[in-house]
Amino acid sequence: MLRGKIAIITGAAKGIGRDIAIKLAKEGADVVINYRTCNDRLKELENTIKEIGREVLMVQADVSNFDETKVLVEKCIEKFGKIDILVNNAGITRDNLIMRMTEDDFDDVYKTNLKGAFNLIKHAIPYMIKQKNGRIINISSVIGLIGNAGQANYAAAKAGLIGLTKSVAKEVASRNITVNAVAPGYIKTDMTDKLPEKIKEKMMEYIPLKRFGETEDVANLVAFLASENAAYITGQVINVDGGMVI
Repeated sequence: MLRGKIAIITGAAKGIGRDIAIKLAKEGADVVINYRTCNDRLKELENTIKEIGREVLMVQADVSNFDETKVLVEKCIEKFGKIDILVNNAGITRDNLIMRMTEDDFDDVYKTNLKGAFNLIKHAIPYMIKQKNGRIINISSVIGLIGNAGQANYAAAKAGLIGLTKSVAKEVASRNITVNAVAPGYIKTDMTDKLPEKIKEKMMEYIPLKRFGETEDVANLVAFLASENAAYITGQVINVDGGMVI
């Protein structure tokens, strides 16, 4: 489905980003794995993609840094000559009630979760415009749609990402570039695994399907949006949340 395509996935060292990278590789894409800090699973991920039979480029970069993201995109172009798919997945949390939230808590989340996506789009778009084709998929969150106590910074950044998605979609549609957002709900990750059982049970009350999602659920949707099957879909926000936000 994605044979011959080149994809950059930010924040792909673990969790949702990791499984997106693997899914796109299985669909035939060669991938650029972006990560900020090294971990033991990076080499395993690189080997997994190679075993699938696809090429992989590992690039360390802080997406909140404008210059580092420029280098990230340039390395992709140097290696593969183009960029077809950009998945803005990198994100962090600095949860706290607004009364206790520091300026750094707010700024760090904004810079990574929202400005990071802007940085990558800014540097990747010229190449997509030149080839008159491209897919940009921004990983937002249902929290950006409904808000959440203790996550004002995260909710604001993810809501901003939705606005960015819709605006850029209108700007580049004439060049055959689609821009969409995926809004996951509660997905099984290292972060949710550490939650106390009572918290998990409380969360389940708000999910009609009565279970957390899998990272593969998000990856499957991203792969669809990156494909030609989604060529007439742009500017949309699609929830992967088990019915949490209906």
